[in-house]
Amino acid sequence: MDSAELLDLLGNENRRRILRLLARKPCYVTEISEYLGVSPKAVIDHLRKLETAGLVESRTDDQRRKYYFISQNLRLEVSVSPYGFGAKSAYPASQSLDVTASCRYLKIDVGSREPGDVSDIAAELARLDQLENELSMAQRWVQGRLATVMERLGDELGVEDTRLYADVLGALADGPASTDAVEDAVDAPNPVVREALSELSEHGVVAQSDDEWRIRD
Repeated sequence: MDSAELLDLLGNENRRRILRLLARKPCYVTEISEYLGVSPKAVIDHLRKLETAGLVESRTDDQRRKYYFISQNLRLEVSVSPYGFGAKSAYPASQSLDVTASCRYLKIDVGSREPGDVSDIAAELARLDQLENELSMAQRWVQGRLATVMERLGDELGVEDTRLYADVLGALADGPASTDAVEDAVDAPNPVVREALSELSEHGVVAQSDDEWRIRD
């Protein structure tokens, strides 16, 4: 589901409360209605929207009563700073994913652990809870460092539109690139990219040779 649509859907407090309740246990409409303090009709309307989005599903028990539960794992991340806004949604990666290859700057103990008895399962849950907390802290640290570096870049260049210049420099971080390649990387119109490269060149940050731009040593 598109992250913008997901944000709109979860903008309703009652729908968030429904998901919070269903994360604890599957529930019937009457249970949800009592929990929210709203009419069953309103609950059914919220559930219908959550079902359409694929966030919840329903089943019928032996007494032909319909109960609802969260259908899948889904993560929504929102980042807001003076230098950018972004939202993205993602489904959990397969357990076979080699995170050691994709996470270059993060060291994670991914040793294979197949829980045995209940005590092993409890220990694994505690370890994963701790890891989740550490990853959240790391994300906050990265966002703070990103803001600091962006502020420094703005001060160095004397510009306000720091995001564009940061993207241009990022496109050149791995080596020389043509104007067209930089344009594709930053997803900006050619005249805008050319102007940014020209200003960076005037500041002595980048240089052009053989129709390619590079960051000065």
